Amino acid sequence: MTTMIGAAASYIDGRWSDGDGGPIATINPATGLQVALTPASGPAQVSAAVAAARHAFDGGEWSRLTPAERGALLHRLADLLEANREALVGLAATEIGTPISSGPTLHVDLPAKFFRWFADAAIRGPRDGYEQPMPLHHDPITTSSLLLRQPAGVVAAIVAYNVPIMMSAYKLGAALAAGCSTVLVTSPKSVLLTAAFVRLVEEAGFPAGAVNLVFGPPSVTEQVVTAAEVDMVTFTGSPTVGSRILTLAAPTLKKVVLELGGKSPNIVLPGTDLERAVPASALRFTRNSGQACGATTRTLVPQNDFDEYVERSGDFLRTLTVGDPIAPDTVLGPLITGEHRANVEGFLARARDAGAEVPVGGGRPAGLDDGFFLEATLVTGVPNEAEIAQEELFAPVGVVMPYTDLDDAVHMANDVKYALNANIWGPTPQAIEFARRLRSGTVTINGGGGMRPDAPWGGPGHSGIGREGGEEGFREFFEVKHLQWPL
Repeated sequence: MTTMIGAAASYIDGRWSDGDGGPIATINPATGLQVALTPASGPAQVSAAVAAARHAFDGGEWSRLTPAERGALLHRLADLLEANREALVGLAATEIGTPISSGPTLHVDLPAKFFRWFADAAIRGPRDGYEQPMPLHHDPITTSSLLLRQPAGVVAAIVAYNVPIMMSAYKLGAALAAGCSTVLVTSPKSVLLTAAFVRLVEEAGFPAGAVNLVFGPPSVTEQVVTAAEVDMVTFTGSPTVGSRILTLAAPTLKKVVLELGGKSPNIVLPGTDLERAVPASALRFTRNSGQACGATTRTLVPQNDFDEYVERSGDFLRTLTVGDPIAPDTVLGPLITGEHRANVEGFLARARDAGAEVPVGGGRPAGLDDGFFLEATLVTGVPNEAEIAQEELFAPVGVVMPYTDLDDAVHMANDVKYALNANIWGPTPQAIEFARRLRSGTVTINGGGGMRPDAPWGGPGHSGIGREGGEEGFREFFEVKHLQWPL
């Protein structure tokens, strides 16, 4: 079965409507051509969306569903994602530029897996239960107590363009499992794919107001974040915007969960098999053309292995096919916009001016002049404090730097404002000990394994506040109430 993917529109209180705001042009990043023109949500529609979410939570049909019923709806949504895999992957290739070789995993399979985990979590409840009896207390009198875990309320879920369905699985999956109602705000760069996803939410049978969709310029996000009806904000994006959201939410003291940037280290320990480590490391920073917050873009290599590592990396990166996302052999698609590519090229130009070397890539691939393509790129000859080794580029650009000993490697890995993700190559016991010294929300060893829906994602510093996914991410969407009475 395949559901027809319709045009983007605002979805409010169970109904679709064209926006009242200015037009949003969707540009195919592989061709530079406009594929859609969508009116943004206007202020009145944003107000209606948050009001619908408030009503759904306070007394609408959504608020009366049992945990088992919420879980069944989330399982139904996962079923529909999988049934519509081909259409969603094609839309992601057209709107975002994700190659169809990796699109099924990023935009369908992983989100479905996470929605299923949250579906089961809705049924069983958080780890300590929706209701948790406490031991008797005898000072000054004997009392009994009960902890109630109740949904946080109306949740504003704000997602970035690169993997909007995956981010919706993290945010809406947890919020809906907990019993919250939601207002989903997507990036103007991913309105078609997100609207297609919300049409599946509608088909799954979620009651009116449980999920509402609005999008547009920054004023739309600001209106949602500051709305009195909203109790909690969960955001994925840049630290700059995350800081702005904190400021906007402060007057009403909303709970805020932020999943922000990364400049993640990839540490090669002495004695590592470079033949194994190099290809996997290259693919980790070029996937989705590097447009991933967890991309391990800073590789630290022992001084004695540095030249060989760079040579092997160059040989491998040159084999990666850059081109049309619809072509089955394409590994690297385009960057999302010409403006973003120009910004990345600015980083590379400044690095070269400061003495950096670019042994691989750094330019626009030949024959792809119409789209926003950039070659897979390796940068060397820069210190750890260099701009290009410290700032998130969101592009297929990796920096390789040598270290002298393990203490030096730890210092270099931790000497960055982000702390989202890391990877270590080397003998497992030594790698685990090294991992304990890193400041990072996630550390994979020798490539790790499959992405686990029961594991948390997030990190300290400029990488954000709170966690998404797993039990820790689920608990973010609850408030705890203590009941106490004398016996």
